[in-house]
Amino acid sequence: HVQLVESGGGSVQAGGSLRLSCAAPGYIKNEYCMGWFRQAPGREREGVAAVYVHGGTTYYTDSVKGRFAISQDTAKNTVYLQMNSLKPEDTAMYYCAAGLPEAPARPDDYAYWGQGTQVTVS
Repeated sequence: HVQLVESGGGSVQAGGSLRLSCAAPGYIKNEYCMGWFRQAPGREREGVAAVYVHGGTTYYTDSVKGRFAISQDTAKNTVYLQMNSLKPEDTAMYYCAAGLPEAPARPDDYAYWGQGTQVTVS
């Protein structure tokens, strides 16, 4: 079982920045993909960004390209999501996930999930 613990959410004004962290205290398989998803009330869970542990290939949804950056520290088993130029529409619960997805933005393909961290942009 893979445990994921998110942190770093909060409330910011539009244009501000936040950095989310996803720590995986246990072992993360080298072939895993680590993804960040978000879900706003009444909306489906959306893939925001992802990084493949081996090789570091990244994925971003169009709405965050140029504003968000995903990175990883494999020595710490931690993935980060740097969020800049935040907009009110970025407001959501953000979740970290790990797994072997066929498509990095497809939440059903991820086996392990964190509890989420709230991001509010006003």
